[in-house]
Amino acid sequence: MSNERLKVAISQGDINGIGYEVIFKALADPAILEICTPVIYGSSKVAAYHRKALNLQAITFNNVKDGSEAHAKRVNMVNCLDDDVRVELGKATDIGGKAAFLALEAAVRDLKSGLVDVLVTAPINKKVIQSEQFSFPGHTEYLADQLGGKPLMLLVSDLLRVGVVTGHIPLNEVSSRLSKDLIVEKLSILNTSLKDDFTIRRPRIAVLGLNPHAGDNGLLGREENDIIIPAINAAKEEGIMAFGPFPADGFFGGDTYKKFDAILAMYHDQGLIPFKTLAFSTGVNYTAGLPFIRTSPDHGTAYEITGQNVADAQSFLSAIYLAIDIYNSRTGNAKLKENPLKPADAGSLAGDENDKTE
Repeated sequence: MSNERLKVAISQGDINGIGYEVIFKALADPAILEICTPVIYGSSKVAAYHRKALNLQAITFNNVKDGSEAHAKRVNMVNCLDDDVRVELGKATDIGGKAAFLALEAAVRDLKSGLVDVLVTAPINKKVIQSEQFSFPGHTEYLADQLGGKPLMLLVSDLLRVGVVTGHIPLNEVSSRLSKDLIVEKLSILNTSLKDDFTIRRPRIAVLGLNPHAGDNGLLGREENDIIIPAINAAKEEGIMAFGPFPADGFFGGDTYKKFDAILAMYHDQGLIPFKTLAFSTGVNYTAGLPFIRTSPDHGTAYEITGQNVADAQSFLSAIYLAIDIYNSRTGNAKLKENPLKPADAGSLAGDENDKTE
């Protein structure tokens, strides 16, 4: 597909949330169809319902059976739902959860088959999507199960990048889940992603502590001394430029975070609260560590504003652009690794110099 526009799979998310609104608004950007071919996995009927409720300009969909039939310069739709599916704006329903899963399942199937190039997921309700087919805390864990690899939740914006060691788990389980090996594993995934996906040659990674004041040398907790510092030292031995642990509160209060290419937080809210405070409207959730590329906006279903035409689509638009950028970076860096520049032979260089002086 190198000579074609990238095919961007878009899963509809929860049909009762703002998914279709941000999809419509993002695809209204005239540059989108010039740089990619969107393929929505969802329902033409549900899309039309949302468009009318929002009083947005009509979009003519090119209905296809899968990503292989997607037409460039058109917004393509793979219909995954029955026509009688019921939409209840702003409500969490089992039907909405099932519809979200069916769309995600179809998009992932085409991604694995190479019929599309990247995946951008609209928000789901993690509760109502639960079923025998989907028994995961969220997209991240489901995609790791389906696509392979070891995932790292990485929030990305122009200002900062924040990864988390422990993802969707209760706060009271964080300390018991932390280990030296897990932190080193996440640092390795993050370091590789920064190189391959973001083309940063020698990434600098800041590691946050778990406890207040990063433990105050054991006074406020032992995790820093017993787990986090040994993990940082082990990562350095592997050539990873990891620094810390830094107290999480003051780290984001000044400009310290700007001195690093990425930050590794110990748990979900420790990383996502400062990230969303600084970059909510443009932030993107990227699942690093997978063999395929998946991004999403950094917000949820936003039931409370569904159908009001007030949702900001910038995060979703940024998710599309980031997926394309990472695909191009990863592809370009893979080619460089396959054909690295060979060190010039000293004798040939001397010959070249002689040729120049004669």
